[in-house]
Amino acid sequence: MRSASKMRGPNRWTAQIGSFSLRLIWHFIHFIISTWFFVLGLAGAVDSCLISSGLLKKYNDLNLGKLRYLAIVVDSDEARQTSKVIKLLQWLSDIGVKHVCLYDEEGVLKKSKDAILEKLDHIRLFKETDEIIPLDKKNMTLELASPSDGKEAVARAANLLFSKHLELRNTTEDQEENIFTEAHMTEALRAVGCSGPDPDLLLVYGPARCHLGFPPWRLRYTEIVHMGPLKSMKNGSLMKAIYKFTLVRQNYGK
Repeated sequence: MRSASKMRGPNRWTAQIGSFSLRLIWHFIHFIISTWFFVLGLAGAVDSCLISSGLLKKYNDLNLGKLRYLAIVVDSDEARQTSKVIKLLQWLSDIGVKHVCLYDEEGVLKKSKDAILEKLDHIRLFKETDEIIPLDKKNMTLELASPSDGKEAVARAANLLFSKHLELRNTTEDQEENIFTEAHMTEALRAVGCSGPDPDLLLVYGPARCHLGFPPWRLRYTEIVHMGPLKSMKNGSLMKAIYKFTLVRQNYGK
C-alpha cells in the first residue's frame, strides 16, 4: 500500500505539471493570435483613415469602367440598421458607383425601401432589363433582392421550360432537342423578367464569409469580398475593395 501511495504522488504531480504546461501554451498561442489580429485591425483602420482623407492619391480617382454592377450582401440582423445601409449607399454614390443591388436573406432591406428612398432622393429603383442604362453623375439605380425572388424566378423559369418540353415532345421525335442546358435556363429567366445583371463585384457585410443565398446564376464571373460587420464599415475599406477589383484581370473561358 505504501509503495502504491508513493508512486501515485509523483504521477499526480506530473499530471498537474503537464496540465498547467498545456494551459500555459494555449494562453500563449491565444495571446499571439489575438495580438496579430489586433495589429491587422489597427493597420486596416489606419489605412482606411488615410484613404478616406485622400492622402493616398491612387485611391482618389477610381477607374469605375469595370464596375458596371455592384452587389451588396448584408446579414439580415445587421440589415435592420437602416441608417448604416443608407450611409453605405451614400458612400457608393459619392465614389461614383451607378448600379447597386442590395440583398439579405430575410427581405429586411425590401421592407426598408421607403426609408432608403426617402433619405436618398437621387436613387431610383432598378427595373429589370437586358441592358444597364447609363446615368448621370448624380443618380444611381438600386435593386432590392431576397431569396424569395430567386425561388419565384426558378419556379417561373421551370414552368416555361416544362411547357417548351411538352411542346417539343409533341412536335418532334428527336430527343436530343429535348435536352435543356444552362443557356436555356438563362434564356428562360430572361424571358420571365428575372435574370438581372451579373454583378462584377459582390461585397459581403456580416459574420459569414459566403454570399448568403444570393442567386447563384448571377455569380458566374463575380468577384466576392468579405468586408466584416456592417457596424464596423469604413469608407476607406470600401474604396480599397473597389480599387483592388479595378486591378483584377478576369479571363473568361469559352
